[in-house]
Amino acid sequence: QEQVVQSGGGLVQPGGSLRLSCVASGITFDYYSIGWFRQAPGKEREGLACLNFRNDREGRKFYADSAKGRFTIARDNVKNTVYLQMNSLKPEDTAVYYCAISPWDGERLDEYEYDYWGQGTQVTVSP
Repeated sequence: QEQVVQSGGGLVQPGGSLRLSCVASGITFDYYSIGWFRQAPGKEREGLACLNFRNDREGRKFYADSAKGRFTIARDNVKNTVYLQMNSLKPEDTAVYYCAISPWDGERLDEYEYDYWGQGTQVTVSP
């Protein structure tokens, strides 16, 4: 059964960096995506980035406009972990961040395309 476990997050000053980690297990799909999302208070969940996989081999990456240039999605094959590296953080990046699995590849930045979700982790950007 598919499971998603996240780690990372916390409090960081504006301009700082954080790296979020996601370990997805039990995946049986030949084609799938790992995506990162966030949800700020009073706002809808927003897709940030996704990484495609085909037969467990890394494929294409896609980014939302809000993530381009500052956020990077990447996989560590040895640790079987997908990361979201976030740089130049701003107060408006404050949100709960989620990792999720979609049973499709391609550009998947809509939360309704994802079936399995991590527990969420708080990121707070504040002086």
